Amino acid sequence: MLWSESIHFWWHGMCCIAGKRCCARAQFSQKLSTQKLEQLRLTETTVPFCCVIPEEMSRLLKICFLLLSMNHTEITHSQNSEDLPPLLHKAVEEVITGKYLNALLDILHFQSSNVWTADMLTKVMAYFHAQEVMFTLSSLQMSIRSYLKNLLYQPRQLLSEFQQLDEQQFQTAMKYLFNSKKDHLEMGNIILDWDKTRERIFQSPGVNRTLFLVTLDKCFLALSALDCVDILSQVLRVSAVNYLQPDVIGSLPNVLQEDAFRNLSTVFKDLYDKTSANTQSALYGWMKQILQKSYNMSGFNESTSWVSAENLWILGRYMVHLPLEEILKISLNEIRLFISYDNATKQLDAVYDITPELAQAFLERIKSSGFDMRNTSTIYRLGLLVCFYDDMEQMDAAVARALLHQMIKCNQLRGFQAEVQKLKSQLLNIAMQNQTLNDVLGSLSDAVVGLTSSQLESLSPEAVHNAIATLNQVSGWAKSQVMILSSKYLSYEKVLSFYNVSQMGALVTGISTQSFYSMNPKELSQIVQGTTSQYLPDLSPAQQQGILRKIAASGDFSSSVKDIQGAFFKEVPLSDLWKQTGYSSSMMKEKELRRSQALYLYELLSKKNYPVDLLSTGQLVKGVTCQLIESMSTDIFLNNFKFFENNLHLLSPYQVNCLAWKFWKVSNASIPPFLLLVLPVEYLEYVSGPLCVPFIESLGKTEMDLLNPSLHKKNIVLQKVQECLNGSVADEYDVDLLGNLICHLPPAFLHSRMSLRAMATALHQFKVCRQLSHEQKTEIKYKLLELYGSTNNWTAETTLDVGPFIALLSKGELNVLAEKFPDIILQIAKTIGPVSSAEELLSTVFESVSNATANTESSLTRPVSLTFFPDCLGTRAPSSDEIIKLAEANVFWSVQELKCMDAGTFEKNVELLGTVSGFNGSQLIALKEKAKQVWGSLPDWKSYHIVSLGRIALALTEHEIEELDLHSVDTISVLSQQTEWTRMQARSILQGFLEDSGQMISTLKSFDLVGLGAILCALNSTEIMSIRTAEFSAAVARIGLLFCSTPVLRQFKKMTESVFGTATSWNGSVLQEIGTIAGGLNEDELKAFDTNLMPYFQPIAIRFIPPEVFQALSPEQIANLGPENAAVVTRSQHEHLNASQLQSLQLALDGARTSTPETQNGASTTQAVQTPAPSGAPCLSGFGIWLCAVFTLHLPF
Repeated sequence: MLWSESIHFWWHGMCCIAGKRCCARAQFSQKLSTQKLEQLRLTETTVPFCCVIPEEMSRLLKICFLLLSMNHTEITHSQNSEDLPPLLHKAVEEVITGKYLNALLDILHFQSSNVWTADMLTKVMAYFHAQEVMFTLSSLQMSIRSYLKNLLYQPRQLLSEFQQLDEQQFQTAMKYLFNSKKDHLEMGNIILDWDKTRERIFQSPGVNRTLFLVTLDKCFLALSALDCVDILSQVLRVSAVNYLQPDVIGSLPNVLQEDAFRNLSTVFKDLYDKTSANTQSALYGWMKQILQKSYNMSGFNESTSWVSAENLWILGRYMVHLPLEEILKISLNEIRLFISYDNATKQLDAVYDITPELAQAFLERIKSSGFDMRNTSTIYRLGLLVCFYDDMEQMDAAVARALLHQMIKCNQLRGFQAEVQKLKSQLLNIAMQNQTLNDVLGSLSDAVVGLTSSQLESLSPEAVHNAIATLNQVSGWAKSQVMILSSKYLSYEKVLSFYNVSQMGALVTGISTQSFYSMNPKELSQIVQGTTSQYLPDLSPAQQQGILRKIAASGDFSSSVKDIQGAFFKEVPLSDLWKQTGYSSSMMKEKELRRSQALYLYELLSKKNYPVDLLSTGQLVKGVTCQLIESMSTDIFLNNFKFFENNLHLLSPYQVNCLAWKFWKVSNASIPPFLLLVLPVEYLEYVSGPLCVPFIESLGKTEMDLLNPSLHKKNIVLQKVQECLNGSVADEYDVDLLGNLICHLPPAFLHSRMSLRAMATALHQFKVCRQLSHEQKTEIKYKLLELYGSTNNWTAETTLDVGPFIALLSKGELNVLAEKFPDIILQIAKTIGPVSSAEELLSTVFESVSNATANTESSLTRPVSLTFFPDCLGTRAPSSDEIIKLAEANVFWSVQELKCMDAGTFEKNVELLGTVSGFNGSQLIALKEKAKQVWGSLPDWKSYHIVSLGRIALALTEHEIEELDLHSVDTISVLSQQTEWTRMQARSILQGFLEDSGQMISTLKSFDLVGLGAILCALNSTEIMSIRTAEFSAAVARIGLLFCSTPVLRQFKKMTESVFGTATSWNGSVLQEIGTIAGGLNEDELKAFDTNLMPYFQPIAIRFIPPEVFQALSPEQIANLGPENAAVVTRSQHEHLNASQLQSLQLALDGARTSTPETQNGASTTQAVQTPAPSGAPCLSGFGIWLCAVFTLHLPF
C-alpha cells in the first residue's frame, strides 16, 4: 500500500483528533454550513495528529464521526422524519447523537424484516441533509469500521454501551455475535466484513470479558435461558480461569429452567480443570443452591440428604466438594440407583481430586446399599474410588487381581500416590497367594511397576513373553525395570525382528543399542515407519544413533530417511543429509528439524519450490536466512508472513529481527506491533495514548523471552507498558490486556501498582510464568497475604490456588498450613524444584510426614539392620511410604538415618532416591554403601543396578568404578547424563568401557561416541585424533552439545575440519551443527569469518570462546552477532573488548540493522553500521502518523 493511500485509509478509518485546531473543533456546533464543512475537510490533511485519551473517546467519537465523514454532497430536496420507518428514524437520530452501537443494532434489526431499497437510502441521506449533516456511503462505511475498532480497544467503554442497550438491541447484538452465519453484513450499499470483525472480537480477552459480564447481566432477562447458556459456553472457552472468579459466581441466576440449568452445569463440568479451587467451591455452592430448591422437600429433615442419584449425576466432578457428613446422609436407595447408572463409572473415573476420606465415605455408602464390593461388576463401576479400597480382610486372589486391573487409572489422582502404592503392594501379595510371580504376571496390571529388580530378575523369559500384551500397556516403568523385562523377552524370542519389537510397546526402550545395531536393516526401516515409531523419541540418543547408523550402512538410507517422522529425524546427521537426493517440501511436514538441517534443506528446496510450499511445513521456517527474507518480493513476504507469525516459537531472535526490518522496509504502515520490540529502542518512542492498547495486546500474546530482547531494551519496553497503563494494573481488564507481559512486571511495580482486585485475577497467570525472579515472587507473596489475609484463616481452596507461591512463606506460616492441610502441602511440594528454591517448604513437608509417621507406627529399625549397622538401635529409618511422599524433601534425612534404611526399602526406592538433586556427598556415600550391602560386591552388579543409581553413582570412587562391569554403552549413556563427575572419575568410566567392551578409541562407533556424552571431555588430544572421521561425522551434532574445556574443543575442531573442510569454508548450517565445537576456533580462524555468518554461531558456542580469542573479532563481526548471541557474551569476554567493539556489541543487542544482506549465493558487502531513523523518508516528519496507521491497518476489518 502506498504511503498516500495509507494516510487516506487511516484518515477515514480512525477517529484520532488532530492538533489544537481539531480539538478546538470539538466545541463547534453540529449544524455547520456546507461551505464551512468543505473548508474543514480540505484542511484536515495539513493538521498534525493528536491522540485521544480514553475518557474523552465517547464524546469525541461523535464529533470525529461527523467531521470525518461529511462530504460536499448536494441533495436538492428536504426530508422530514415522517418519511422514515420508525426504527430507521430512531437509528438515524442515534447516529447524529453519537450512539453508534445502538444505531448499528437498530439498522441490523430493521433490515432483518425489511428490504433495503434505493429510495430508502435516499430518504436517510436526505434526512441527514435536512439536519445539515452530510454523509457519503463510503465515509459512512469507514466511520462504522473505525468506531468498531475503537470499541475493541476499550472493553470497559464497550461494557458501558452494552449495558445501555434496550432489550431489542441486546437481542440483535447476541444474534449477530453468536448465531449469525453471515460472512458480511450489508446495509444497502454499505458492506462490513463481519466474519473478520467477529474473529477479531473473540481474539480480544477484554472484549470477551465484556461479553461474559454483559451476558450475565442482561441475557437471562432478554433471551431464553437456553440461548444464554449457549452464549456463556462460547465466551468461557476463551479464558474460563480468568472470567469465572468466585465473586462473579454470585451473578449467576439462582432460578433457571431445568434444561438450562442442566446445560449450564454441563458447561461448568467441562471447565472444571480450567477454574481455580475457590471458583470450583463457589460453583458447587451455586449448583447446590438450585438443586436444593428443586428437590422435593416434603419429607425433608436433617437426617435426609438433598443429594439424590440424579443430583449426583448433575454435580459430576463437583461431587468431591460434598461435605463428609452430607455423603454419609445420602439415601442408600439413591446411592444404589446412582451406581446402577451406565454413566456412573465414567463420572467416577474423573474425580481426580477426591480425598481418601470422601472416597471411603462413598465406598461405605455403596457397600451399605447392598452392593457386593467383591463382585467384579461392582469393582468395575467404582472408578477412581478403587484407589482407596480398604476392605482387605479375607480377600481372594481373583478379587485382588480385579482391583489391580482397575487401579491402573490411579496415577491420574492429584496426590496420594504413596497410599495407592501401598494398596497395590498389599493387593499384589494377595494376588500371588499360592502362586508364583511367573504364573500371575499377566494379571497384575500396572502393579508390576512396584516389583523390585530382584523380583523381575527372578521371572522366566517364557512368563515375560506370555504377559507381553499386559506389560506393553503399562506406563511408569523405571529404566532398570525396562532393561530387565526387555532382556527376558528377547532371550525367549532368540531373534530380534520387527514383529517382536512391535509387540513390546514402551518396553522397546529397554532394547540395548548393540541389539538394535545387530538387526536386519530392512526390519529397522519397518520400525522407523511403523506404529512402534511413536516410541522412538523415548530411546536414548545412543539407541537412536545405533538404528540410524545401521540403516545408513545398508545402502538404502535414501528411501528410509524420507520416512523418518517426528523428533527422531533430528538425529539424522547433516553430513548424511548432504549425501541424499530427492527431497520435497511435502516430506518435511511431519518431521522435526534441527536448525542446521533446516538451513540446508530450505536452501536446497527453495531452488525448486515456492516459499509458501516451504513455509507451510512449519519446521522449515527455522532455515530461513536473512538473505532469503530480504530477497522476497513485497507481495510474497506479506502473503506468507502468517507462517512466520504462527511459528514464532521456532524462529531465532535473529530471524525475528530480520523479519522486523523487512516488514519495516516493505510496509511500515502495517507492521505487527510485537516486531517493534526487536527493533532499536527509538522505534518505541511514540507509542502512547490510543496506540498503547494494541501495542500491549500484541506483546501480551507473544512470549517476550522468545524475542530475547536485551535487558536494557526489555526495561524500556516495560517502562512503556507501565506508562500505557497509567502507572498501575487497576483491574481484571488490565490483567487481560497484559497477557504474558504480566510475567515481566518489575517487583517494585508489583509492590505498589497492582491492585488487589487485579491480583485475584492475575494469580493464575503468575502461576504459569516460566522464570519469575525471587524478588517478583516475594512481592507476589506479599500481595497474596494482603488479598487472603493471615494463613491462619486460609481455606484448603485458597492454599491450592496459591500453589507454588507458598514456598515463599515463612516457616511459621508454612507450619500452620501443614498442620491444617498436610495433603495439600505435600501435593504442592511435589511440583517444586530443587531444595535450593524452596528449602523452608521442603523442610516443613519433611517434618509433617515424619511426625505423621511417628504418630501412627513405631519406625525403629528392624533387627536385621543391626547386623550391618549396630548403631542403628533407636534410629528411625526411612520407610517406602515416606520416601514416595517426600520426593525432593528426602534431602533432609540424616546420614545415619539413610545408613539404617531397610534393604527392601532401598531396593524398592533406589531410583527415586537417585533423582534427589539436593543430596550432599556424605548422603550419597551412605546410599552407595547401602547399595553395596543390598546388591553385593561391585563386580557382581548388573547394568540395571548401575543404571538405577542415578546421582548416587557420583559417590563411586575411581577404584570402585574400575570394579564395575561397564561393557554396555547403554550403561555408559546413563552415567554420562550426570554432570558432576570429576575428570578422574570420567577417565575411569572411559577406561572401564574400553576395557570391558574390548574396544579402542579408534574402533568406537558413532553410537559409542554419543553414549559416552560428557565423558568425551576427558579424552586427550591423541585419543580425539584417533576417532574415525566417519563416526565423528555422524555424532558431531551431539558432541557439539558438550561443555568441554578449550583444549578439548580445539581438538574436536580439528576433527570437524576433517568432516566439513577448513574452518574458513564453513557455512551457517555447519556452524549450527557443530555447536560448542566452534568455541575451539583460534584468533585467525575467527577473524576470517564473514560478518554474515556471525549470527549462525550457536549461543553456547559464543560462551565457550576464550576472552582472549573473542577480542580478536572486528567491530563489524560483533555488530553482526545478532541479539541472541550478543546477549550471551560473558562478563570476562566483555572486559576484553575495546570501546569500538563495545559499541558494536550494543548495536547487536539493540537489533540494529548492520549490513547490506548478502546475495543468495553467499557473497556480501559489509557496510558501515547503521540504524535507520524512525523519521525516514516514508514517514515524512510525523512518526506519530505512522504509528496511528500501524495499529489501525493491522486490524482485520
